[in-house]
Amino acid sequence: MQHEAGVGIEAHNRYGASRWVDGAAMHSEETVAEEVPVALVYNGISHAVMLATPLDLEDFALGFSLSECIVGRSGEIHDLDIIERSNGIEVHMQLSAERAHVLKQHRRTLAGRTGCGLCGTESLDQLAKRAATVQSSSVLASGALPYALSGLQGMQHLFHLTGAVHAAAWCDVDGRIDLVREDVGRHNALDKLIGALASERRGFDDGFVLMTSRASYEIVQKAAAVGIAVVAAVSAPTGMAVRVAIDSGVTLIGFVRGERHCVYSHPERVH
Repeated sequence: MQHEAGVGIEAHNRYGASRWVDGAAMHSEETVAEEVPVALVYNGISHAVMLATPLDLEDFALGFSLSECIVGRSGEIHDLDIIERSNGIEVHMQLSAERAHVLKQHRRTLAGRTGCGLCGTESLDQLAKRAATVQSSSVLASGALPYALSGLQGMQHLFHLTGAVHAAAWCDVDGRIDLVREDVGRHNALDKLIGALASERRGFDDGFVLMTSRASYEIVQKAAAVGIAVVAAVSAPTGMAVRVAIDSGVTLIGFVRGERHCVYSHPERVH
């Protein structure tokens, strides 16, 4: 895949503000995370427009394509170009003929929002068919969770600047962090992480994902789609996320905080 070297839109910018402390106001310059419309265009046809942080967009486009089952492997995207427009960013991808045909048959146009899990789903029957089934014998020690969490805190660079983004981290079974991606949208952060792993030709069955967010339906669904067996989150899951995790074979862990956590599905993978 080839892509343009850079995108001129910054992931964060400085804005003037009035900061109030102890009842008194003072002028300050605040660092604010940016979110821009990112159009994902396949073979010249716009498929999705997502609001995302303009950072690691190659990873985002590849990860979205995999987690939404538009492609089954990174090699089915033959070319990737990032084009900055006056009103956002377009990521153009050229699919293999077979995948282009499948996408044309099942194409939907959706307007993505940060935190939107069901945008573009056409029916309840379609929703029920989206979850894949994960087969993995991967096992992690419970001590890997606090170890990963403590390591992640020093790797959330954009969060420390802005306080406004989520992180998705790929950790080995001992809790060592290999990759981190950040975005204003938790599902975008996960897509970026999936894309980064795929671009390095890494497997999805030898570690786990740690999310600095709640565990919602789309997080579990995306993980299941690429074969990630364990998803851990610092906050709570939703009931729908738990049900999808149970049905799709994903070990879902919530409230990862210090030495505490709660395993909601397939506990046999946590010892």
